[in-house]
Amino acid sequence: MSEAKVISFDLEKANFHIFPYYCKGCGLCKEKCPNQVLIWSDKLGLYGTPTVKPKDEDSCIACSICEMVCPDCAISIEKKKKMKAAR
Repeated sequence: MSEAKVISFDLEKANFHIFPYYCKGCGLCKEKCPNQVLIWSDKLGLYGTPTVKPKDEDSCIACSICEMVCPDCAISIEKKKKMKAAR
């Protein structure tokens, strides 16, 4: 693996970005996710281990815990701005 490409998922409350080149497949993000949003992906990471991906678009609450606990900075959560309801 020679390139640091990002894989992005457009979720309801955030954009989820995973950098497979940095992911070692430790699973800390999966373990700490309060909604069990992350599942193993078919995409392989740095050491040939699976990376993670969100299981669906609406389970993620954009808490960023996965990003905070990742020891290799392989996850980036970009929270979406809330839309204000028209009055």
